[in-house]
Amino acid sequence: MPFLQRAGFNGRLAFAIAAAALGSSFQHGYNTGVVNAPQKLIEDWITSVEANRTGDPNVNQGKVTMIWSIAVSIFCVGGMIGGSITGLVADRFGRKGGLLLNNIFVILSSILQGASKAAGSYEMIILGRFLIGINSGLNAGLAPMYLAEISPIHLRGAVGTVYQLVITISILVSQILGLGSLLGTENKWPVLLAITVVPGIFQLVTLPLCPESPKYLLLGRGQEAEANSALQWLRGTIEVHDEMDEMTNEYESMKRLPKVTMKEMFTNQLLRAPLIIAMMLMVCQQLSGINAVMFFSTKIFKLANLSDEEAQYATLGMGAMNVFMTLISLVLVERAGRKTLLLIGFAGMCIDAALLTIALAYVNSAAWVSHISIVLVIVFVIMFAVGPGSIPWFLVSELFNQSARPAATSLAVGVNWTANFIVGLGFLPLQEAMGGYVFIIFTILLALFVTFVYYKVPETKNKTMEEISAMFRQRSYQ
Repeated sequence: MPFLQRAGFNGRLAFAIAAAALGSSFQHGYNTGVVNAPQKLIEDWITSVEANRTGDPNVNQGKVTMIWSIAVSIFCVGGMIGGSITGLVADRFGRKGGLLLNNIFVILSSILQGASKAAGSYEMIILGRFLIGINSGLNAGLAPMYLAEISPIHLRGAVGTVYQLVITISILVSQILGLGSLLGTENKWPVLLAITVVPGIFQLVTLPLCPESPKYLLLGRGQEAEANSALQWLRGTIEVHDEMDEMTNEYESMKRLPKVTMKEMFTNQLLRAPLIIAMMLMVCQQLSGINAVMFFSTKIFKLANLSDEEAQYATLGMGAMNVFMTLISLVLVERAGRKTLLLIGFAGMCIDAALLTIALAYVNSAAWVSHISIVLVIVFVIMFAVGPGSIPWFLVSELFNQSARPAATSLAVGVNWTANFIVGLGFLPLQEAMGGYVFIIFTILLALFVTFVYYKVPETKNKTMEEISAMFRQRSYQ
């Protein structure tokens, strides 16, 4: 605690972090996990809707599966769109302003999904999932950007990790609320989908009490007095001269340069090198196999010979472990550093995926092998939470200065959601074809990711924007 206070942590900063993160990354996590538990209930309802519309009780099951697949996957399509417009929204409305306006999508989505059963329209679920996807895609860029820009340099990593921490908490909340004893019932599943409005209301009440990002006010709008005032509010002191001097130096150097365009992100070597790192880390995060484990964990546990109920509770235990380890990484990221945690996480996942492949191949031979499989799945989640889960989200903001940050964030978050969509679409057919051997693919990919991180990703812990930029002038990262 003394470390936090010395580094500028106080009640007001904590309030701003909660207002920004709880209302944004909750949508990302909750709407990723919420469709797992009530899948059978909603599929049965879609069947009855189709039967009522056509007057034919023998509804084609393939059509129902296709409608459900569209409803699930369109969330990622919305995420791609939201992620790709992050830069425009961040520049036009600011980080705080963008987050607040983004709640329009939450309210519309909640109304559509909550009223879908009463209206007898599965199209309302599809449209609602698409809108909340746009919201989540925007949040994935705006929230880490805001968190990085309001944080003291010594807490930038820890505060950035909060975004992923809330995602893990919200996935767990969606799993708990989806239990048959709570909202996972034939009559209550619309409430389960509509409850996403609650964190949106929380953000609309709390975030207006917090200031806009001081960096955006100074570097984006040239409002020095307002930036100084915002920084004083966040630090709880008027002694903010050093931070203001650092921002002013960045502002002065920015004024000498033209505004960064999307084309320049790829043609300017000093921008292209960190952009490739930012986008590759997003690919690494999504293609690591974590979504395969999270989306289909219950199926993996059934492969390990658990009953339906046991598989559901094992999935809950895995979600709880994900939350706990992300909390641990929040402390470790400022001590061990970003690169170290990424290497430990990806290397651990690589070894684990190889062992999981072997365990699933022999899962029917003995009871103890099925228990080993469960342990390996949980270890896989632990290794992901150590670093790969949280670091890519805020590292984008650390690698770029103010002028390039919105464009870089748009590209990186767009890549993340695209990779997420590909995994969601491709894993099930692969799993059907390969069974437990599907984890061989992730083992190979993870080995490549470890190599990439080792040779290409710089350590940004406790470094200023000028120091990080200087690293990219060296040949080692070209």
